[in-house]
Amino acid sequence: MSDQYMRNLTFENIAKACEGKYIGDESLLQTQITGAVIDSRLVKDGYLFIPVKGEKVDGHKFIPNVFEQGAAIVLSEHELENPAGPYVLVDSTTDAMKKLAAFYRKGLDIKVVGITGSVGKTSTKEMISSVLEQKYSVHKTAGNFNNEIGLPLTIFGIRDSHQVAVLEMGISDFGEMHRLSTMSCPNVMVITNIGYCHLEFLGDRDGVLKAKTECFEHMMPDAVAVLNGDDDKLATKQMVNGKPAVFYGKGESVEAGASDKTTSAGTDDNASAQIHKSVYTTNIENLGFDGMSAHFVTPVGEFDAHIHIPGEHNVYNAMAATAVGLQLGLTIDEIKAGIEAAQTIAGRTNFIKTNGMTVIDDCYNANPVSMKSSIEVLSHAKGRTIAVLGDMGELGADEKQLHHEVGEAVGTNHIDALFCAGELAQGYAKGASEKDAQVDVHYFAEREAMTEELLKYVKEGDTILVKASHFMEFPKVVAALNNEE
Repeated sequence: MSDQYMRNLTFENIAKACEGKYIGDESLLQTQITGAVIDSRLVKDGYLFIPVKGEKVDGHKFIPNVFEQGAAIVLSEHELENPAGPYVLVDSTTDAMKKLAAFYRKGLDIKVVGITGSVGKTSTKEMISSVLEQKYSVHKTAGNFNNEIGLPLTIFGIRDSHQVAVLEMGISDFGEMHRLSTMSCPNVMVITNIGYCHLEFLGDRDGVLKAKTECFEHMMPDAVAVLNGDDDKLATKQMVNGKPAVFYGKGESVEAGASDKTTSAGTDDNASAQIHKSVYTTNIENLGFDGMSAHFVTPVGEFDAHIHIPGEHNVYNAMAATAVGLQLGLTIDEIKAGIEAAQTIAGRTNFIKTNGMTVIDDCYNANPVSMKSSIEVLSHAKGRTIAVLGDMGELGADEKQLHHEVGEAVGTNHIDALFCAGELAQGYAKGASEKDAQVDVHYFAEREAMTEELLKYVKEGDTILVKASHFMEFPKVVAALNNEE
């Protein structure tokens, strides 16, 4: 079948999959669509348009326009008067979109790699994709299209020419992973870690584990779970759907403490005290801004690789990619080549040279683990180091303590200066000062005031880390440093 069309997505099958009512010319029922979008501006000839009700705009109002642009069919939550083309009447367009994505995925002859975890989903997705691209045609999640709207749109982008899809799945509450994995049905499911994210909804790390591992219930029958064996919560998941999990981490094995096997997060009764890792690393060397190097050990051979992205967490990303590559039949040489070809993406530890300074743009999002990783990367810079940090969101009852701990990491890594903004950022200031009185600490209630003073403070030769949760709008700080504002 040509890539021009979406496999099995005829008008008739769309109506059935969405559990909706087809209204239009019956002779068109076997017509296949060429694409599916929710943004009316992206509609092309032969597309399905899915109008979504947003906070400000209801996509239904664009239905007349999309037919003029060449849309073949649309979904609608209400009956249309004199439509210029056929439509499927549904109760909810967003629910219908998810059902349609699940139907489409099940009809595809493709391997799906699912990725979730509290930290590092996107960077792990990029590393895995870089490895798999050495052998396969890969379709991957673009940007942050990893939620209940973004994932179906990503799935709709798969075509017959693709051999593997690498799908990132992000959640913040119970039940979401059920819905995401129902759509993706992974053949390989990677979980990077269980951290302190979305605790206001999930309670504690046991809650995070329970929510993330909902994906196990919707994996393909032959699927394999690839898990970070150095994470105490994931180490309890030694059997997944009757098959041994594939663990990766530093060193060949790790002790799984007894307390970790008796948590309330649905752990396995047969968890042993010793976790054997199928893929592990030794001789890890931090090369500062030049990245990391490590020796990789696998069941089919060993190799050395230079990861060109700074930060020790990228060694874990590379181990996950190695484990996935082995599951999908790559050679050691292909895996090594993919690891060494991986690059950063905008907003994720992206290095910007500007005005004689280096800005580490890592302000896409933030949580305690990723904050500490980024601060560790900053500590390897030559010249003066400046951490520019904003509040982290959705941390629940321990939010003040967790901000304090990130501040302590600033002090422990002997960062020269800290500029921080936000209500909770006072914890950064206090933690940094307590750990290292030499840190030049500047606290501000508002981002704007902080940015104004930061621009007066920075000079040639500085390396500046910019990081905060998305709601703090710290990309504006990066733009100001780069003379874009």
